[in-house]
Amino acid sequence: MEAAMGLMRRIPPKLTETALSALLSLLPDHSSDLLSQVDQPLQVLCDVDCGKEFILCEYNRDADSYRSPWSNKYHPPLEDGLHPSADLRKLEIEANDIFAIYRDQYYEGGISSVYMWEDENEGFVGCFLIKKDGSKSGHGRRGNLQEGAWDAIHVIEVGPEEEGIAHYCLTSTVMLSMTTKDESSGIFNLSGSIRRQMSMDLSVAEGHLCNMGRMIEELEGKLRNSLDQVYFGKTKEMVCTLRPPSELLQMRLPDSRDV
Repeated sequence: MEAAMGLMRRIPPKLTETALSALLSLLPDHSSDLLSQVDQPLQVLCDVDCGKEFILCEYNRDADSYRSPWSNKYHPPLEDGLHPSADLRKLEIEANDIFAIYRDQYYEGGISSVYMWEDENEGFVGCFLIKKDGSKSGHGRRGNLQEGAWDAIHVIEVGPEEEGIAHYCLTSTVMLSMTTKDESSGIFNLSGSIRRQMSMDLSVAEGHLCNMGRMIEELEGKLRNSLDQVYFGKTKEMVCTLRPPSELLQMRLPDSRDV
C-alpha cells in the first residue's frame, strides 16, 4: 500500500484514473483505501432538476450515483442514498452560496460544490471543491494555453464544540495540468499536484462557515504561492538552463569576429 501511494504521488493528474484502475486490479484488498486516499481529477455532471452543474467526487458518491448539492437528489436516482441531517443540509446550502462568491472572486468563473456529512465523533466533515477549465474550448483560456485544468479539493473535519471552541483539521489538495503550444517553443506540458494540511482551535462565535472559509483561503493561498515559486520557478530555471533564449545566447557568446 505504501509503494502504491508513493507511485500515485508521482503520476501526472491526467494519468491518475488509468493508474488507479491498474492498481485496483492489482490490489483488490486495498480498494477502499486507494479510493479514499487517492485524489482524482474532478468530473462534472449536470443536475437536470435545476439545470446546474455540480462536481463529482468520492464524498458525494453512493454506489454508482452522485448527490447534487443543489437539489439534494442522486443522479442516477437512488432510493436509499445517504443524505445529511436537516441542520447540516441547511449549512450545506449556505456554504454553496458563499463558496460560489469565493470562486468567482478568485477564479473568475469555474464550477464549485460543497458537501457535508456527519462523522463518528459527534462532529461533521465538509468538502469544498473547485474546478476551473482553462482549455482551448473552456471559458478560462489564457494566451497560448491549449489545455488546462485546476482542481482544488478542501476537506475539513470539524470536531464537537467544547466551551465555545471547536477543532478544525483541513486537508487541501490542488491538481494542476496545462499544455501550451507556440510556434517558437512548440508543445509544452506541465502537470502535478500538491497537498498540505493545517489544524486550528477556533471560537465558533461567528459560525463554522467563517472559520472554515478563512482556513481554506489561507491554505489555498499558500498552495498557489508554492506552485508559483517552487514548481513554476524551478521549471523555468531548468528550461532556461537547458534551452536558453536566443537573446541570452548572444550575450554569452560574442561574435568570433570581435575576438
